[in-house]
Amino acid sequence: MAVAVEHHKAGTRARLLLLLGPAFVAAIAYVDPGNVAANLTAGARYGYLLVWVLVAANAIAVFIQYQSAKLGIVTGSSLPELLGSRLGTGTRRAFWVQAELVAAATDLAEVIGGAIALNLLFGLPLPVGGLIVGLVAIGILAIQSRRGQRPFEMVILGLLGVISIGFLAGLFVSPVDWRAAVGGLVPRFDGAPTVLLAASMLGATVMPHAIYLHSALSRDRHGKAATTPTGINRLLRATKIDVLAALALAGAVNIAMLLLAAASLGGASGTDTIAGAHAAISEALGPVIGVVFAVGLLASGLASTSVGSYAGATIMAGLLKMRIPLLTRRVVTLIPALVILAVGVEPTWALVISQVFLSLGIPFAMIPLLRLTGSRAVMGDRVDGRWMRVLGFVIATLVVVLNVALVVLTVSGWAGG
Repeated sequence: MAVAVEHHKAGTRARLLLLLGPAFVAAIAYVDPGNVAANLTAGARYGYLLVWVLVAANAIAVFIQYQSAKLGIVTGSSLPELLGSRLGTGTRRAFWVQAELVAAATDLAEVIGGAIALNLLFGLPLPVGGLIVGLVAIGILAIQSRRGQRPFEMVILGLLGVISIGFLAGLFVSPVDWRAAVGGLVPRFDGAPTVLLAASMLGATVMPHAIYLHSALSRDRHGKAATTPTGINRLLRATKIDVLAALALAGAVNIAMLLLAAASLGGASGTDTIAGAHAAISEALGPVIGVVFAVGLLASGLASTSVGSYAGATIMAGLLKMRIPLLTRRVVTLIPALVILAVGVEPTWALVISQVFLSLGIPFAMIPLLRLTGSRAVMGDRVDGRWMRVLGFVIATLVVVLNVALVVLTVSGWAGG
């Protein structure tokens, strides 16, 4: 009898593991090159001051990504599809424009980050590196197009493993001041520049395109299993584990980047760029750690640009009811990044600005998501409870306030300049 029970438990755990995956694909958005730029800048300039921003942003991401996955599982539709069926033609097209601009900013960051990595590893010119990143991303997307979501997930999971090693390795040899790191959990700012940087870190952590995408990933992966109340309950339980595990890993990687920068880059010259930070890391911690870091950055660019293209296609299909092949979309969206690299814009600066832009797009994805998951007409018996709605309102309000502050500070900075 005991043996049978153990076999049953083992079988249950195995079935549960098979349900995991969509959140790990969405989590790639949380460890993309934009995160590298924002987190290294925060650590190098302000030490451990903004650790709390990453912790808070990751907690928000867990809540929001679960809501997105839940929406896809319960309704069998993606967030863009549900919005597309509820918005008037003009509003729907305007909403699509802002969502596409967010996806374009994401693509920009991923390609630039991968190009920087290839430049650090092999000395390739940035435009050539960007082209190579785009071509490899086309190959990764071809796996999804031809073999389905599960093989695509496995490739992305492999790249996530490389990213984790690349960005966590330096933490084991850097002289982190753990008492100061714990002190960084206390929420505070140090002037307007830290508010701007916090918004960039939030935009790099809570990614609008990941909010749109996760509902589609869960729908596509679990649609056939979510046909009965029992099946939906089982999927929602598995999704909680999926989201918590994926974002715990992503959060650890992000915090490790900031701690690494705070411990090894503070006071070093030239650390306001990824290339400068890489040089300082290599000098402080050794060339091996520098190479591992660059490999992690490359994996981040390759994985995140593939996921970003997937998200953009999901947005277009849901809001415009148009489907463009993923590979075609990747080719088209590669062009702006290559142009920016070719004209000589400082790549790390372009990355940070792209993350600020992404932060502005968060409310447009978050607020409709929370309205839908709080609607009994949409969710039925699985509608958000009162406390979930209150928590969602508080989170949305905080994000909007931060973004308003970001706009005011940016405009006043331009006017003062």
